[in-house]
Amino acid sequence: MLNYNEIKRGKVIVLNDEPYRVLTSNISKKNRNKPHNQTKIKSIASGKTLEKTFHASDKVNEAVLERQDIKYLYIKKNEVWFCVADNPKDRFFLELEDVQDQIQFLKQNDIVTGLYFNEKLIDLSIPPKVALKVKEAPGAVKGNTATGATKKIVLENGLEIQAPLFVEEGDTVFVNTETATYSERKKE
Repeated sequence: MLNYNEIKRGKVIVLNDEPYRVLTSNISKKNRNKPHNQTKIKSIASGKTLEKTFHASDKVNEAVLERQDIKYLYIKKNEVWFCVADNPKDRFFLELEDVQDQIQFLKQNDIVTGLYFNEKLIDLSIPPKVALKVKEAPGAVKGNTATGATKKIVLENGLEIQAPLFVEEGDTVFVNTETATYSERKKE
């Protein structure tokens, strides 16, 4: 059980038999009022975000999430197919709309962590940065590089992002998976 002041960013709590990830947490005490924790939480199962205030008398359970390595295989229609990393015969799919935010950073056969709650796969945990090869990058215009200009590049998995003008086709770049932005060029 977590007290109101232990509900912090990154924790996963259970409300109404559903796991929620704490996005923000702000503990405050105004004048004579009792302290409270104003949070923004996101349902891991449905993706809905809501604001919830926990008071000093409130207690919540911390969610017990089991983790398992799973391999991304392919997309067929609106189904994203995976298998258990150490058992390729154990295949299953998730609806594309449920994992679209994470899938955009993956390429075939990438290993990700599946998060399970009550023996049901509810979310995918991907690294904060992924390395992807540049498939298309238009050439830079000479004299246009002093201002930190960017150009649109296409990565090996089809993802389009803005990157600095010095990035060329064939380079490998790191992409921030939280913001879907260029992070840095991989050093050879």
